[in-house]
Parts: sequence; structure tokens; C-alpha cells
Amino acid sequence: MVLIMGKIKFIIPCDEANHVCDKTQYKDATLWEKVKLNIHLIYCRACREYTKNNSKLTKTIKKADVECLSTSTKADMKKEFEKVLNEVSN
Repeated sequence: MVLIMGKIKFIIPCDEANHVCDKTQYKDATLWEKVKLNIHLIYCRACREYTKNNSKLTKTIKKADVECLSTSTKADMKKEFEKVLNEVSN
């Protein structure tokens, strides 16, 4: 099913809808992409479920207040790992 007004395509396939859903989660989707996603969600139960699960995941991660390691800490850990790995392999 493709709904076209002039040269504007409103209907998108599921894989594109899921991609836009992911982009929306990271605030990278354009307004037009969000409009097309919402039109798709009107008639696609599977993508509504995907979007619902994506929203739950985003909320859970935000609520967890996870802190990431700094770049320098990661580099230090990598050096230590490589040092121990060299000791074990020799």
C-alpha cells in the first residue's frame, strides 16, 4: 500500500520505520520522518510493538543513570589488559 500525494510518499516499509524509530530514540529523526513513522504505526502492529519496546528500553536506560568511563580510564584499562595478556602468553 503506497499513499502518494503529488510526489510525496507517505507510506514507508517496516525496515525504514524501525530505522526512523531508532533515530527518534536518539533525537536524530527529522519532523518528516516522524510524520511518516506515525502514519506507518497506524496500520502496522509489529512496528507499534517495536516502537513500544524501544521506548521502554530508552526509559529504562535513562532511569538507570548509567555513567560511562572516561577515555583516559578506558586507555589505562586497555594498557593494563595488554600488559597482563603479554605476561600470561609469555
